[in-house]
Amino acid sequence: MTNTLAATVPENTTDIARPKPVLSVEGLSTSFSVDGDWKNVVRNVSFDVMPGETVAIVGESGSGKSVTSLSIMRLLAKGTSRINGKIMLNGKDLLSLTDKQMRDVRGNDASMIFQEPMTSLNPIFTIGRQISEALTCHSNLSQADARAETIRLLEKVRIPNASSRFDEYPHQFSGGMRQRVMIAMALASRPKLLIADEPTTALDVTIQGQILDLIKVLQEEEGMAVLFITHDMGVVAEISDRTIVMYRGEAVESGPTDDIFHRGKHPYTRALLSAVPRLGSMKDSRWPLRFPIVDVTTGVSTVPTEVADTVDKRKTPILEVKNLTTRFDIRSGLFGRKSGAIHAVENVSFDLFQGETLSLVGESGCGKSTTGRSITRLVQPDSGEVYLDGYNVLTLDQASLRNMRKSIQMIFQDPFASLNPRMSVGATIAEPFIAHRLGTKKQAQDKTVDLLERVGLTADMMKRYPHEFSGGQRQRIAIARALALDPKVIVADESVSALDVSIKAQVVNLLLDLQQSFNLAFLFISHDMAVVERVSHRVAVMYLGEIVEIGPRAAVFENPQHDYTKKLMAAVPVPDPARRAIKRDVATDELKNPVRSVDYLPPVRKYCEVSNGHLVQVE
Repeated sequence: MTNTLAATVPENTTDIARPKPVLSVEGLSTSFSVDGDWKNVVRNVSFDVMPGETVAIVGESGSGKSVTSLSIMRLLAKGTSRINGKIMLNGKDLLSLTDKQMRDVRGNDASMIFQEPMTSLNPIFTIGRQISEALTCHSNLSQADARAETIRLLEKVRIPNASSRFDEYPHQFSGGMRQRVMIAMALASRPKLLIADEPTTALDVTIQGQILDLIKVLQEEEGMAVLFITHDMGVVAEISDRTIVMYRGEAVESGPTDDIFHRGKHPYTRALLSAVPRLGSMKDSRWPLRFPIVDVTTGVSTVPTEVADTVDKRKTPILEVKNLTTRFDIRSGLFGRKSGAIHAVENVSFDLFQGETLSLVGESGCGKSTTGRSITRLVQPDSGEVYLDGYNVLTLDQASLRNMRKSIQMIFQDPFASLNPRMSVGATIAEPFIAHRLGTKKQAQDKTVDLLERVGLTADMMKRYPHEFSGGQRQRIAIARALALDPKVIVADESVSALDVSIKAQVVNLLLDLQQSFNLAFLFISHDMAVVERVSHRVAVMYLGEIVEIGPRAAVFENPQHDYTKKLMAAVPVPDPARRAIKRDVATDELKNPVRSVDYLPPVRKYCEVSNGHLVQVE
């Protein structure tokens, strides 16, 4: 019997034991038609994704990582794109399938989560209907069964009160909850492969932590293979088993994530890793610290230097905010009577000194952006006092307000939205100088040239238009425009949150250099705690429109007192692959609703001084 059994076993038994990849990509090349020529944007990329494995593709915008994922799913326009190579999914050659066969693959065998859920969800249909549709398209479920399964999926992705939220619309969900809906939709047909294309880039740090933990849990439960696309090396460390680094359309390095992080050989890999802000890296630094910049061709790194202390607190603050309150009325009924109000900013007070950076941090909806807009009178506050250079901003008439804005400027999150696409870059930067009649057109042009060079661009770019620049370059242009009036205060509202990690490092360094050159005061609004730690002199943590903790950067980061501050810091991804198995167990509840009834009276808050200048709200 023994001999008979032995005869039936193939000699190479290792082939039987080795699992087959869920996805196998060989020699993938993708080209796009540009002005009649074919431009190759992905070149000869090969990799496998095994069952239950997470493979991350990392790189900056333009590296080809998203095009790679869209090529795998065959979501590129037929007439203007070409895909060559071999893409095998569960034994199916995807490039040989018809369009109808490929539609059956999408959702059944492979699903995709995109970066911005609001553009992926249909605003006119309820989220329940959209997930149910994904189910009924790929199965014979009845409407009642599809509804029950949809509610089960919503519960699976940790959406509270799933049955009652079935009939709600996308706009009624927060960004994090919308991304959960997209994950539920992607999981509807239990695919073997989940492709997540920058699923956490636009999310707050706590929501990002929740989504990463959720993907880990669902992967364990469903045994899915995950292809995770991102430019955030902190996220890569926490979620991926293997990593592929892409640069200019090519995979320049790949291997186990631990090897990439600790023994990465390619200069571009080292450049990406050096640009990652690490929470706690400022422990021995007194003042803001520049990022190290690595040459992607040589791997040589510049040593970051501290920014010299230019803050003089013996003088009067350049900006004083006292009891600032901003609310937005909610009206309902036939006659539009006021039925409540959104308490966006509630009794906020702080000072800002010349040459200082005060960071406002918190999740979306906490009121930090409304605070910045209220100070500049882009939003009209309900009450309070804002003194800028000695003048009460909230009492100024239109002429005085226009004059005041020379002293305070804003840099917005999305430079493409804030730059006029029909105006050249030169005209955009010169416009405020000319509008405020600060000099002749020749002087405006000279100032524009000087500002372009100061922000790392060149004079010959003046005639170009915004669409001809990268995201990082557009943000530099927005910074140059903000400096055109020689302001004393700049409100930077999430000005680097949408940028790739290395571009973010460059722009942050630029802001620190400009602060030192012009002695600027920055109100830096952000949810990125690691960047905030690097650039700040002081930090104010906001929650539900109120400052719950404020103090020197070292005091807040090294000795956080408020529970919400601790929650924010616990959610920051750490670029250490050893943490891959760790789950933060961040609470999945949404930020509490700031909507209040008409007769609501906010409680009087008390603050305790923990150390010199370190104040914490007490219950």
